[in-house]
Amino acid sequence: MVANAVRCFGKRLDAGRMKFAGKKVLVTGAASGIGLAQAQAFLAEGAQVIGVDIQQMPNLAGLSKVICDVSDENSVKLLAKDIGKIDILCNTAGILDAYATLEETDFALWQRILQTNLTSMFLMISAFLPKMKTEKSGVIINMASVAGLVAGGGGIGYTASKHAIVGLTKQLAFDEAKHGIQIVAIAPGAIETPMNVADFTENDGEMAQWVASETPAKRWAKPEEVAQLTLFLASPQASYMSGAVVTIDGGWTIK
Repeated sequence: MVANAVRCFGKRLDAGRMKFAGKKVLVTGAASGIGLAQAQAFLAEGAQVIGVDIQQMPNLAGLSKVICDVSDENSVKLLAKDIGKIDILCNTAGILDAYATLEETDFALWQRILQTNLTSMFLMISAFLPKMKTEKSGVIINMASVAGLVAGGGGIGYTASKHAIVGLTKQLAFDEAKHGIQIVAIAPGAIETPMNVADFTENDGEMAQWVASETPAKRWAKPEEVAQLTLFLASPQASYMSGAVVTIDGGWTIK
C-alpha cells in the first residue's frame, strides 16, 4: 500500500513526519550557522518559519525573511506587531569576541556583545511572551554556550553574556512554567559555523585542531546536530524539561 504522503516545498514527505505542521516558529540569527540550520529543520517538519537577522538570508522555500536588529527595542516592537502570535521562539542570534580578555575589551565592545547576545533575548521574549501566556502555550529556546557554564569558551564579554543567558533561562522557566510556557537553553560546544571560520583558516587551522583534540569526541559538530536537538526541545516530548540547559559539546564540560 502506498503510504499516505503530502507535498511540502516541492518534496514528498510522509504525513507522520510533519511534526510541526501548523506551528509558527521564529528564529533569530537565521542568516547562517545554527540559526539557518534551525530554520531549515523546522521547515522540513512542516512549520511556518520566520527567519530574522540583521544580514540577508538565503532563499529557502517557505521561509519568511525579516531584516531586523533584534537588539533594538523599537525594531523588536514593530517586529512583534507585524508577526503577531508565534508558537516557538528560537533566540539564536549572537556574536563572538575573539577571546578578548578584560584588558582587550573596551566599553564599546562590552556593550555590543551584551546588547547582541543578551539584551536581544530580553527584548524578543518581552515582545512575544505575553501572547504565549494568553494562549497558555509556547516554547522559548535560548542559545547559550559551554561558555555559559565554564570559563575558556570565549572572552570576558562573551562568557559573561552566555552565563547571563543561562540565568535568564532558569529564572524565566521558574516564573512561567505554571503558565504553560516551556523555556530551555542549548549550550553548544565546538560547532563548525561561519562565525568561527577564523579557527579553521588562521595559522593553518591550529585553533580548530586544538579544540578538536581537547574535545572528548575529537571533532567539531555541524549546525544540523544542534538543529535536531532544537526540534526535540520544541516538541511535546520535552515539555517536562523546564529550565534545562542542555549541552551539546562532545563532552567538553565533563572533563
